[in-house]
Amino acid sequence: MQWQVLLLKLAEGMLISVEIFTLTLLFSLPLGLFVAFGRMSKNPFLRNTIKIYISIMRGTPLMLQLMVVYFGPYFIFGITTPKGYRFIAVIIGFVLNYAAYFAEIYRAGIESMPAGQYEAAKVLGYNKTQTFIRIILPQVIKRILPPVTNEVITLIKDTSLAFVISVSEMFTAAKAIASAQRSVLPFVAAGIFYYVFNFIVAFFMEWVENKFNYFK
Repeated sequence: MQWQVLLLKLAEGMLISVEIFTLTLLFSLPLGLFVAFGRMSKNPFLRNTIKIYISIMRGTPLMLQLMVVYFGPYFIFGITTPKGYRFIAVIIGFVLNYAAYFAEIYRAGIESMPAGQYEAAKVLGYNKTQTFIRIILPQVIKRILPPVTNEVITLIKDTSLAFVISVSEMFTAAKAIASAQRSVLPFVAAGIFYYVFNFIVAFFMEWVENKFNYFK
């Protein structure tokens, strides 16, 4: 019975980790594309503002960013956050961090496209939006899938950083159980979970990459 309770706690932590992972990707992938557009903007103010944002997100620890997002509203602005803000702060912190990384990946992919692609599309009568969506974006997706996969796998492991503001994801649950039971088995179980999760994601991303092989 005791182990059933422990497994239940680990399962609850696992669900939190999956929620953090899913919500982060759901919001950071599209946000990263908009950030990339801002990074490539001809407007110097917008472009430089985005550059500073990306520099801060990439140059400071995610753990520190989570603490700023969670404690910042109260200590900086004197705003009392609602009870459920702890989890929301985790999602905000993760999304802002990963959007910056995805933005640079998008930018590298878009800027690697030959100018002839745009010129040919213009000759065929495509406007800028049609050119990007129908011609450029599918090829960019193919090119950026390997670095995006690396970031996604890193995200799975980074979900453990949610413990810094006391969100009980998988690693936090395993640590609490290991401390209470004086056993290393909860850590082994957590390690197996992270590995299996990474394996499934890597397998899926490889399948997606194969689907884009017709752009070779």
